[in-house]
Amino acid sequence: MAEHNRTGSEGEQVACRYLVGLGFEVLERNWRHGKHELDIIARQGPELVFVEVKTRSSERHGQPEEAVKKGKRGKLIKAANAYIQASGSELVVRFDIVSVILHPSGKPYIHHIPDAFYPTTHDRPF
Repeated sequence: MAEHNRTGSEGEQVACRYLVGLGFEVLERNWRHGKHELDIIARQGPELVFVEVKTRSSERHGQPEEAVKKGKRGKLIKAANAYIQASGSELVVRFDIVSVILHPSGKPYIHHIPDAFYPTTHDRPF
């Protein structure tokens, strides 16, 4: 496995443990629809939460969450719509980002951004 894939996988593990600790119920991990992937799909109370996890081994190239730009958000929205249609979920939806920096000398730094972005009307296929 390539180093960046290993880092991403470790970050997703950290994010899952963190979210479960906050009372989230993880429903799916690495859910795919065509070329698009949702890192974590979870439930928190009455909300269906699509979580994008961004992991870095340092802050050298900026904060991990800065990589979730408009194009990536559009792909996440398309995949989320596909999941909602496939599952028949009628829960309120939100998009979170969990940013993880894996410091080799200690505890990972986790930055959770609830409601990180919102789909706009033109983002929805219906």
